[in-house]
Amino acid sequence: MKDLTPENYLDLNRRAWNNKLQFHLSSEFYDLQSFLNGKSSLNYIELELLGDIKGKSILHLQCHFGQDSISLARMGAKVTGVDLSDKAIDKARELAKLSQVDAEFICSDIYSLPEVLNKKFDIVFTSYGTIGWLPDIAKWAEILSLYTKANGHFVFAEFHPFVWMYNGDFTSIDYNYFNKGPIVEVEEATYADKKAPIKQEVVGWNHSIAEVLQNILKDFHLLSFNEFDYSPYNCFKNMEELEQGKYRIAHLGDKIPMVYALKAIRK
Repeated sequence: MKDLTPENYLDLNRRAWNNKLQFHLSSEFYDLQSFLNGKSSLNYIELELLGDIKGKSILHLQCHFGQDSISLARMGAKVTGVDLSDKAIDKARELAKLSQVDAEFICSDIYSLPEVLNKKFDIVFTSYGTIGWLPDIAKWAEILSLYTKANGHFVFAEFHPFVWMYNGDFTSIDYNYFNKGPIVEVEEATYADKKAPIKQEVVGWNHSIAEVLQNILKDFHLLSFNEFDYSPYNCFKNMEELEQGKYRIAHLGDKIPMVYALKAIRK
């Protein structure tokens, strides 16, 4: 893509996520009916880090259509979810009403959030497939710091950058571990519905763990950091289920890290 700018990368990715939404809502992956019946969408990894959140204020960044935000609210938190996709935010608001939970949703890209939100939170939370859509991790870390109360916490679970080095079939290393600029690709279908009839251009960035940690640690103290040899989601090609809620790339087994997670406290 010529002349990639903040404006057109946001427009491109917003359009892509808007196009995915209808397929996500009907997918077995998101299992919307079970969710509406009360099933939590959260995983052991992040629940362990979050702990008791009853009465806590939580800012959930890049919340998609709000399942995790609503799950947090069901646990007693006062949640504000933020996402780039206007269609996803509309759906999140609808689901919050159906679920009868107190959750607020804001449509904004992360970097523009200070233009529309001015408050601090006990916890800032984001998880799984979020920072790869962001070009500037230093600026992202500033946003985390801005919205976290003193002695508040940042909780983060994300796919390991090692995963993003592979091609889609996990048969060869095609991408750089480090951030070498925008990666413009044509994406077919979606992780939640691998047969969805959509084909669209998207823009992403790879971020090493060092890049992430060095920027977070400017304003936070690290409390815990872990890596996991499985994914809680069946979201890549050639995956097998190790046990309920744990998936690996079949031919790679436990040889690669798939997820990392951390908790940090605001200085």
